[in-house]
Amino acid sequence: MQRQTYGQSPPLHHPVPQHVSTVPQLRSPPPLTSQPQSQGYDGSPYQQQHQAQGQPGIAGNMFGQYGNFINDPTAQLASQFGQTALRQGQDYLERNVNRLVNVSALKHYFTVTNSYVINKLFLVLFPWRHKPWTRRQASGGGNGFLPPRDDINSPDMYIPVMSVVTYIFLRSLIAGLQGKFQPEIFGNTALTALGVVIIELLGLKAGTYILNISNQSQLLDLIAYSGYKFVGVIVTISISEIVSGGKGTGGWVGWTLFIYTFLANSLFLMRSLKYVLLPENNEASRDPMQSMHPLESRANKSKRTKFLFIYSYIVQLFLMWILTRA
Repeated sequence: MQRQTYGQSPPLHHPVPQHVSTVPQLRSPPPLTSQPQSQGYDGSPYQQQHQAQGQPGIAGNMFGQYGNFINDPTAQLASQFGQTALRQGQDYLERNVNRLVNVSALKHYFTVTNSYVINKLFLVLFPWRHKPWTRRQASGGGNGFLPPRDDINSPDMYIPVMSVVTYIFLRSLIAGLQGKFQPEIFGNTALTALGVVIIELLGLKAGTYILNISNQSQLLDLIAYSGYKFVGVIVTISISEIVSGGKGTGGWVGWTLFIYTFLANSLFLMRSLKYVLLPENNEASRDPMQSMHPLESRANKSKRTKFLFIYSYIVQLFLMWILTRA
């Protein structure tokens, strides 16, 4: 039986899918279009910022939902409220602090320079040949004096404050080198130093009140002068510990240094506090009509001189002994 031949092959039929495919069709990104040269783009961030502001879509894509946070009315209101509260807090603090302490007068005592600090430390430790001791008044006249940076005889608070801090750390360092350090040493040493200063100031104020001594800057001056003793105390403790090998200030080296620094500090206070505790000469020269009787003035000067001597020598001897032996 012969096979029947066909002139053409029958068409092929491909199966048709019964479910529609849900696979998304991927498309290539559009080609980048170069900006025209007429815009003058130079790559600066400021121009990019302006372009981003002109195209909200770009800013939204870059920062998302936080793109317009600065322009949010709630954020602006919160910022204004915070600035107002901060300004009111600063004004309230300044008003209440000025009631207790004159900040502008206090800044006068911290107007120092490096050369002043060095010369003042040298003066406190070696006051024997220093002249003159009188303070220089400001060019404006009145009772104002030049700041410390312009007058070596002017008291400052930078050296006393730093001396107290150095004394506290020096005591803690020595205790650590001796293996006796405890955290309470910082607090105990600070209380001892501040207690000595407070007792000294109370005694000075009581003496000035009894002797009827008044001065515009008296309290701040007395606070400044009460801190200079720590310079001699630090020198005594440091050199004694180094020379004696950590045995303290009880040897002959410690006592020698203590006597020297005590005498130097006493002479320094005796010369410097004349214008605070003995001001009647200057007042009489400025207003002769209100000057006291010569005998009364001489008696008051004698009392004030004795008070100055007791404070400069006897009181300082006792206080410096406590600080060096604490």
